[in-house]
Amino acid sequence: METLVQDTTQCGVPFLVTQMVEYLEVFGLEHVGIFRISGSVNKIKELKQKYNQGEQVDLVNDGDVDSVASLLKLFLKELPVAVFPDNICSGLLKTFQGTEQTDNQENNLKQLLSCLPKAHQNLFQYLSAFLLKLATYSTVNFMTLENLAIVFGPALFK
Repeated sequence: METLVQDTTQCGVPFLVTQMVEYLEVFGLEHVGIFRISGSVNKIKELKQKYNQGEQVDLVNDGDVDSVASLLKLFLKELPVAVFPDNICSGLLKTFQGTEQTDNQENNLKQLLSCLPKAHQNLFQYLSAFLLKLATYSTVNFMTLENLAIVFGPALFK
């Protein structure tokens, strides 16, 4: 993540992530099956190759919702260090082992999130805002917060 920060937008998130999220905000919020239906393997491979080679990527003309959504998940899964590194994961598990939410859990969560590297914090905040927005369309796209957690859990935690 830290090496990708060199190519970031003002919010400190890699440009390719903001480009994909902005595309999905325009074309995918009401798309049934977003993040559940896999995109075209060839299209994903083509877009990934363009990003890897530093080429200009025109998602409006070259992408589709399912392929861009699949590529975003793939990007997160392929990060060398997960958005939530192992040292944070164990703390998160301990924090949420109890069944009742407490002030102590909230304080522990804030403390753990503050321990994330800045690049990871920025990406998590950006993705969280997008996923919350996407969930507001759940009556149309069927992606509730629970469904999004199931889909993104493996991508954010290794």
